[in-house]
Amino acid sequence: MISDIQQDAAKRMGKSVEALLHDFAKIRTGRAHPSLLDQVSVSYYGVPTPLSQVANIAIEDARTLAVTPWERNMVQAIEKAIMTSDLGLNPSTNGSVIRLPLPALTEERRRDLVKVVRHEAENGRVAIRNIRRDANSLIKEALKDKKISEDDARAAEEKIQKLTDQYIKDIEKHLEVKEADLLSI
Repeated sequence: MISDIQQDAAKRMGKSVEALLHDFAKIRTGRAHPSLLDQVSVSYYGVPTPLSQVANIAIEDARTLAVTPWERNMVQAIEKAIMTSDLGLNPSTNGSVIRLPLPALTEERRRDLVKVVRHEAENGRVAIRNIRRDANSLIKEALKDKKISEDDARAAEEKIQKLTDQYIKDIEKHLEVKEADLLSI
């Protein structure tokens, strides 16, 4: 029973870190990366479809993405979807290839993005602490129902705390890397 609670907590904490990394990928640094377009949806025959399912997204150089639709008639729809997204990108079309030059980030914008990244990291830490709280309440419930002993409960809570510390350290490492990436010119 205790091991089930610990495994569930570890799995949920891992998913929280993965979600944080996914959120970090959406925050733009100065370099082009295909994951910048992950949240862009295109109307494909009337159905909102992720851009990656209707086109090939490639890195042309450090500051340019190239989007090549699989169907020629999708060029205008993709262009429109990119312009209406909140990414602030201006696509330029050359036949069937859409190029997205990424503007250089100003120092002020970099500082704002660092604040956003720190906020996301704090949300990740809060999520992990909430998972710890849930696991500890399950352990206390099992102790109250006399399913486990006090020693087992104390040992299980210590293991949950170690898991929490480990995942929060992971978040801190990812935060440092993302901040360094944002502040490098």
